[in-house]
Amino acid sequence: MGVEPIPDAPAAVADTGPERALVVADYHAGLEAQLRREGVELDPADEQRRVRLLSLLAETGPDRLVLLGDLATTIGEPTGEERSEIETLLEAVDVPVTIVKGNHDGEIESIVEDIGGVTVTDSEGTRLGSVGFAHGHTWPGPAVLEAEIVCVAHEHPVVRLEDEVGGARAERVWLRGRIEPKPFREQHGDQLGEISAELVVCPAFNDRSGGTWVNVDGRDFLSPFLPEGLADGEAYLLDGTRLGPYRRL
Repeated sequence: MGVEPIPDAPAAVADTGPERALVVADYHAGLEAQLRREGVELDPADEQRRVRLLSLLAETGPDRLVLLGDLATTIGEPTGEERSEIETLLEAVDVPVTIVKGNHDGEIESIVEDIGGVTVTDSEGTRLGSVGFAHGHTWPGPAVLEAEIVCVAHEHPVVRLEDEVGGARAERVWLRGRIEPKPFREQHGDQLGEISAELVVCPAFNDRSGGTWVNVDGRDFLSPFLPEGLADGEAYLLDGTRLGPYRRL
């Protein structure tokens, strides 16, 4: 059992025990429409996102798709191009779907209520077998934290990499390490049992959504439990390259 990133893809396969799940975080459907309203013009990428996700489903053959929060981009009810993108995607998926509710999924139920096989969790997340899932914009619930592995998103973690002549580029990364129980115990108190999970912070599926620079001074994490909740965390590029402790990059 475990959570294994797919090489060169911002997605992972989670073996929960009962099932194998494809895990994708921060899809942000309708992002281009939102940016257009803010005066930024980008070519639509809804078809490319959908084709890529469906290809990963075909490649990995999972029992379930877990969308780890922020399937949507609009905070309120998705409309127009965004709603159409979400509906088209979900109707094309041929396995059960669990949407772990993120801060941009406030009214996602208005879309999925008429689409079969789709379940929406609350913001505390859900546990599927040995793996807990939460978006990460708020505190995961005790049942999630008591799993063997906890997957969160929300941060869109990226690193700044420089070459010997001063050039720089941004790369999406996975963050993985031992969970630090202290902040979670302070939050949940006696509700929380024994926790010794691995914590996995997933990269954003949408490569246009920006992110948290984990190795740039002055850039703070967004989640209320990071970085304190991730002990000895290491960063990995999408191609599997281990960069080492992210705090020292």
